[in-house]
Amino acid sequence: MIHLVLGGARSGKSRFAENELARVSPRGIYLATATAGDDEMAARIARHQQDRLNAPCQWQLIEAPLDLAAHLRALSGEARPVLVDCLTLWLTNRLMAEPQKMAEARQELLNAIGDFHGQLWLVSNEVGSGIVPLGVLSRQFVDEAGWLNQAIAALADRVTLVVAGLPLALKGTAANAEMGG
Repeated sequence: MIHLVLGGARSGKSRFAENELARVSPRGIYLATATAGDDEMAARIARHQQDRLNAPCQWQLIEAPLDLAAHLRALSGEARPVLVDCLTLWLTNRLMAEPQKMAEARQELLNAIGDFHGQLWLVSNEVGSGIVPLGVLSRQFVDEAGWLNQAIAALADRVTLVVAGLPLALKGTAANAEMGG
C-alpha cells in the first residue's frame, strides 16, 4: 500500500501521516530527508524529533537526505510500515547537490516506490497553488515538485491532501487504510 500525503507548509500533513501509520502498527521506520543548513531548520528538525518521541508509534529513524531510493529498495518487504518525510526536502537536497541529474534521480525514486513491497507513506509539499516564483532555481523546484507529486500520485493507492489539519481523500478510501491496503 502506497499512501501519498500532500499539503502546504504547517498544514498538518506529517502529523496526519504519523497518526495514520500508528493506527496500522505500533512500530514504524521513519526516513527523514531534512538537513540542518541553518539554525531555523535545525530547530524544525529538533521539533520533529521531539514530536516523534511523544508519538503513539515507536520509530526507527533513518536519515536519507539524498539516497532515498536506495533506502526504499533496502526496506522493501519490511514488515514494519515506512514513512518518508518529506519528498520536497529530498528534492531540494538533490537539486542543490546535482541539478543536472534530477530527472535520473526522480526516475530512480519512482522505480523504487513502484517496486516497494509493504506499507509506504510519503509526505510531500503541495507547492503549485501559489504564484510562479521569479528565480530560475525556484521555478525548477516548483516544476520538479509538481512532476514528482503527479507521478507518485499515479502510483499510489491512496492520496490525501491535508489543509489546516483536515484530511481530504483525493484517491482511495479510509477503509482501505484500516484494512492495511
